[in-house]
Amino acid sequence: MVKNRKTMDNTLKNLGRVTPIPKSLFVLLLLLYGIATFLVSRCAMAQGSTMLFAREIPNSSFPAVFSSLASLCIIFLVLFFRKAGYIASLLLLFLYQFPVLIVGFLIRNNVTAIAGIFSNLFTLISITIVYLIGRKSEKYQYKIHMQAVTDILTGLPNRFACGELIDNLTRKNEKFAVLSVDINNFKGINDTMGHEFGDGLLVNIADRWKSFSDQNLTDTDDFVARLGGDEFAIVIRGFKDEEAILSTISIYKNALEQKLTIDDTDYFMTAHFGYAICPEDGKDTDSIISNANAAMHEAQRRGTSNPLRFTPDILRDEKNLEIERKIRTALSTDNIFPYLQPQYDITHKLIGFEALARMKDEDGRFISPVEFIPVAEKAGLVDRIDTCVFAKSAAFVSDILRQRDTDITVSVNVSVRHLMKNNFIEETSAILEKYNIPANYIEIEITESVMIDSADKALERINSLKGLGFKIAIDDFGTGYSSLSYLNTIPSDLLKIDKSFIDVMNNDDSSKAYVATIVSIGHIMNLKVISEGVESPEQVETLKSIGCDYIQGYIWGKPLPYDKALEIALAA
Repeated sequence: MVKNRKTMDNTLKNLGRVTPIPKSLFVLLLLLYGIATFLVSRCAMAQGSTMLFAREIPNSSFPAVFSSLASLCIIFLVLFFRKAGYIASLLLLFLYQFPVLIVGFLIRNNVTAIAGIFSNLFTLISITIVYLIGRKSEKYQYKIHMQAVTDILTGLPNRFACGELIDNLTRKNEKFAVLSVDINNFKGINDTMGHEFGDGLLVNIADRWKSFSDQNLTDTDDFVARLGGDEFAIVIRGFKDEEAILSTISIYKNALEQKLTIDDTDYFMTAHFGYAICPEDGKDTDSIISNANAAMHEAQRRGTSNPLRFTPDILRDEKNLEIERKIRTALSTDNIFPYLQPQYDITHKLIGFEALARMKDEDGRFISPVEFIPVAEKAGLVDRIDTCVFAKSAAFVSDILRQRDTDITVSVNVSVRHLMKNNFIEETSAILEKYNIPANYIEIEITESVMIDSADKALERINSLKGLGFKIAIDDFGTGYSSLSYLNTIPSDLLKIDKSFIDVMNNDDSSKAYVATIVSIGHIMNLKVISEGVESPEQVETLKSIGCDYIQGYIWGKPLPYDKALEIALAA
């Protein structure tokens, strides 16, 4: 197959371009210019006058009118057709207009030609200014356009450019495939080697893949884009059959798995690949990208590095559908509720509870949160689960306050999706009002990931919660997109250390030092620190020695049903 070089660059330049002005307008303007010029000469020789709008107008007045119309045609040529229009206008002026006027003045002693010479001179200046301003504007627009469609880190097309290309292809009913790629273990590299090193790795991968695309090393036309983080997409065109797609994917896969050397260290990268073909697997931009991603995630779930094509059962398999149905039933039958796990200070004094979502099916059997929470997130039901747990946690606090004074708080998890809902603040305020409890008895748990996609909106929402009196806890610190700048920005009260760090804390000195560092970071920022998943006396002693403030775990208390937790709270 013969292909244009630098296919990706050419595609990027064409993305977002407006529909070209038809060439017929160019011809029309030239024709109008010729007619106007002809009428100028005819009217200049005409004697007498013409009746127009019931008024007698001397024919000597018309040459100036038609001359202005001719000048307008030239200006429009330059305005609409840029360089081609400018060149055509110069040819008309210098090969016809100026020679005719100069001959008329010098040879025929036509003094009126002086006005024509200066009029055309002003036209020349005008079209030159229009052309130069247009060139400068085009360069600026091109620069802005390229910034809009290019990933800053890698120089590859970005998510927007990829979407625009797919939009164009679907509008033209072209056949193409979208390959979704997720680099394996990239988070681990970022966490251990640092984000700067991780960025360098992404740049190396991007350069290698772009080189393959630009040098036409496959039998297809390929458009490589970085969607964000360690996610890439490749739009594949010009294939004869699915075997050609798989052949192209294999070339990029092999290129990725070749040795990468950074800072004199060799790395061998792998990835998961999922693809979808338009129109068989999706007929619009959203569906084709979504389905390619679904295939990629299914490849991750299966643990295979072989490319996997989208099939409908990947998106909504039978098990997930059944769990989703059970979630909806549980929400309608009040079978979603919190189990409350006690939290203690380091002296074993009760300081609060964490409300953990639990669910029963129609037969009264518990369904693990590990199973139903991901399905709820995928099905858009997690915010309803959050609200249910929040309301029952508020009722729990209300029951305590009716019987005794307390400084106990209840910590409630809130998903990113729920936090970002427009009515989230009104919804939580209404629950507090219903149970007549102050906001400071409730602690809202958020994860670091809330600051990734929409940091400004998230921070605004968190500040609103603080303004109402809620406490804020940062959950699972160190397991996600950890950023000290975000941590310093969030008006939080508590830092929660994930169980995964506590489990290995006593294995070696470095693991212990890691937990100690998190505790120190929290204290430097005037935050209290709680460790989750504490299960042994040795872990308790270690946490005491490094200054951890609070403990939560099976060592001092398992998650309890409402009534049992209420007994502990009233007895404390």
